[in-house]
Amino acid sequence: MIDLYQAILSLGSEDECAAFMGDLCTPAELNAMRERWLIANLLYEGQLSYREISAQTGASTTTIGRVARFLQQENNKGYLRIIERLTQNA
Repeated sequence: MIDLYQAILSLGSEDECAAFMGDLCTPAELNAMRERWLIANLLYEGQLSYREISAQTGASTTTIGRVARFLQQENNKGYLRIIERLTQNA
């Protein structure tokens, strides 16, 4: 798995990332990741309920709950770290 992480870290541009992810993932996998990333951002903003996020994204409330758990409770803090980094750089 470390080789995959190193490959991701070596990407030098958004175009390279899009090309690599397009090769690596199926369209369904990419859509699932895009959906989870959108949900994480909407949850972070804190303006919408799970039902409103579901209506906006088409995601199940189960998926929204899972993203919320990783955003708010799990030790990884991956979503939170990147959202905060991107927010600070905006």
